[in-house]
Order: sequence, then structure tokens, then C-alpha cells
Amino acid sequence: MSVEPTGDQRLFQTTTREFLDHTVPIETVRELADAASGFDDLWWRRGAELGWTAMLVPEHLGGGSISGQPMTELALVAEEFGRTCAPGPLIPTSAVLAALAAAGDRFADVIAEIVSGDAIAAWALYEPGHGLDLTAPDTRAEPDGTGYRLTGLKDRVEAGDRADLFLVTAHGPDGPIQLLVRADTPGVTVTPTWTLDLVRRTARVEFANVFVGADAVVQQGETATAATQSQLHIAAALSAAESVGAAQRAFDATVTWMFDRYTFGRPLASYQALKHRMADNKTWLEACHATARAAAAAIDENPSTAAEFVSVAKSYVGTKAPVIVQDCVQIHGGIGVTWEHDLHLFLRRVTYGRALYGTPEEHHRRITDLLVRSAA
Repeated sequence: MSVEPTGDQRLFQTTTREFLDHTVPIETVRELADAASGFDDLWWRRGAELGWTAMLVPEHLGGGSISGQPMTELALVAEEFGRTCAPGPLIPTSAVLAALAAAGDRFADVIAEIVSGDAIAAWALYEPGHGLDLTAPDTRAEPDGTGYRLTGLKDRVEAGDRADLFLVTAHGPDGPIQLLVRADTPGVTVTPTWTLDLVRRTARVEFANVFVGADAVVQQGETATAATQSQLHIAAALSAAESVGAAQRAFDATVTWMFDRYTFGRPLASYQALKHRMADNKTWLEACHATARAAAAAIDENPSTAAEFVSVAKSYVGTKAPVIVQDCVQIHGGIGVTWEHDLHLFLRRVTYGRALYGTPEEHHRRITDLLVRSAA
């Protein structure tokens, strides 16, 4: 398994970086923090034209990747999102598109809407009072004539405040079921919620006896269980990659600061204790890069092994990235803890990434479960 990007992938990553640097520099991110929307619709459509939404969709449905490694390429985009603290529903959109693409051509029109950036999709997985639980949702989908009545509450729905469509995981008559629900369906109530990240928003989404037709079923039964696991792998791997990008940006800024900042006539970079700290941070950061890229590559090359790779990446990056960025804040001294300095934006991004799509503790338990099953 190679985790080093190819030349074409590097070019794609550089194109994404230049676009983000030009359209959403840190100054713009700060401005968007005070906006109700969190990101601009036109900006997201321009990103979709660059291929952000096309990677996990087959070519005959309007998608396609550069080199046949869609998750590897999408993870490079996620790294750049972290590096600039960019807004936008990259992760939930990717999870939903993977689900719809796996369902065949039935959702071709919806996929086209999302791939073009004209529609925003959100993955409604989490429920109040529950952590990462893919097996027993309290949300119910009861048969009703030619469709289902959906009742329940989802929270921590990323981009839920802007979503046109929700992919909802519920408990159906034959076990787990995933339904595609439009946000304007009667009975759907969306309430924006606060997050630590300045431009990544979440929402609580209530489904009060919402009727959806049988054509809204994406997957059900054992197939839905497997599909939900695959969606989690995508979301968690992208979240890890994004946190790596944010940690790398904070690390690079701190190295520059250490050479520019003088105390007692010496640059900070000349103090051996600080060198040791940054050497540790560099070691952890390289391991973060390796595990995150290995997780994306595993999804591309051998999805049956992806669960372990993804949980290793999400648990390791979720543990180390906040520590790295927090140390960068401390090395900056007093200025590092001010609102005016940009470091807190990256600390917010990695802390937010640590919490969603499985905390390190939750992924540690998933690794343990995998090891126990493999030893049985």
C-alpha cells in the first residue's frame, strides 16, 4: 500500500490549495464566523466544479476520480480544508453520495443535484444522549401504506442547518433502514446548534410523523448495516485527514515563529527544550499523515480491511492533533491565546474533528472489537 500521492494527485491537491487560499483565506473564515450560513452557495458550487463532490460517484452518474483512487484524492482535499479552516459540507456530502451511489441508478437525479453543488446533503446519524452507535437508532420508520412514517430526533447533524436532503438512519420493520428525506418535507424541523468550530455548523433535526414514499429507501436490513459502516469509514477518514491538515498548518506557523521570535538575544528555535518539544510534535505529525493516508488508501484498495485502518487513524489523529496544536499555542506565548491570532482557529478545527464520527475512545473500542472477532 502506497500512501504517497502521485504526480496527478499532487497537482489536484495544489489546485485545491490555491483555490482555497484565494477564495477563503483566514480573513474570510473569520468573516463567515459571524454569518448565519457558514459558507457561500456559489463558492460551494465552484468547489464542486473542481471535483470535490464527484470522487465517490461513478462516471456514468456524473462523477469520477483522477487516478481511480477516489478516497485518497478526497482525503487530499480534506487536508487542504483543514489547512485553511475552510467551511463547507465536504464530509457529510461525501458520506451521502457514497450511500446513494451504492444504491445504483435509482437516485441518479438526486446525485446530479449534489454533485453539481446545487443541493446540500447531510448525514443524520447521531441521536441525543448517544455516542457513535450504528446499530440501534431510536428513530423509527413504521410502514404506512405505500411508504413509511418517520419519527425521531437526530443531533450533531453536520451542515444540517443548510441541508436540502437528509440521509437518515432509522429502525425499520426489518431492522436498520436508511431513508432519503428532503428538508422541506412536512414534519421535518431543523434547529441550528452551536459548535466550537467557527464555520462548521451542526443542527438538531426532528422528524415528527414524516411520511416518505417507498422510493426514499436507500438501503435496509443487513445491507443498511454494512452501508452505514462504509459511510462511517468515509466520514472518519476524511475527518482525520482534515485534522492532519490543520495540525500541519499550525506546526509550520510555529516553526516560522520560533525562528522569527527572539528572547534574550536568541531565537526561540535555539532553545534545546523547545527543539525537543517540536521534534516530538514532528514525529507525531508524520505518524498522523501516515495513518490518515493509509485509512483512505485502505478504503480504495481493500474495503474489507478498512475498519481497522480507519479506527487507527481516527483514534491516533484525534489524540495527537489537539496535543500538537495546543503545544503550538503554548510556544507562541501570550499572543497565542488571543482572539486576534489565528492558532485558535486550528485548535477549534482539530477539537471539533476529534468529537465527530467517533472519538478516540470510541474507535479504540472498535479496534478491540475487531481484534476479538478476528481471534475468535
